[in-house]
Amino acid sequence: MVVEVYPAASLFCWGLTHRGYKRAGLASDLVSALLESAPWLSLGPFETLCRRSHDALDAVVAALAARAAAIGQASRPSPAQLAAATTEGWIALPTGPLADLIRQTRVEDRS
Repeated sequence: MVVEVYPAASLFCWGLTHRGYKRAGLASDLVSALLESAPWLSLGPFETLCRRSHDALDAVVAALAARAAAIGQASRPSPAQLAAATTEGWIALPTGPLADLIRQTRVEDRS
């Protein structure tokens, strides 16, 4: 499955700062908020990079949004939107909290 995401839109859905974090020095505050909202998340040696680079931080947020889509916690096109989404693409927006990304398996796997 291919998932298109917008990091700022995903951050908005999770109730985190989504505007202005690309300005100098603000990514660090967002990394702190992200780690507080997802205490299971470890950025390891890349935490410093994410605090300095909004591009690195965007990559982490995009991966989290892709995880949300993989476990069925992201928006999907309705049947009426499916044809257009197939040709135009679809932006998957998280529909659940960050905390659920670690606890859940794919929706199809649950009984």
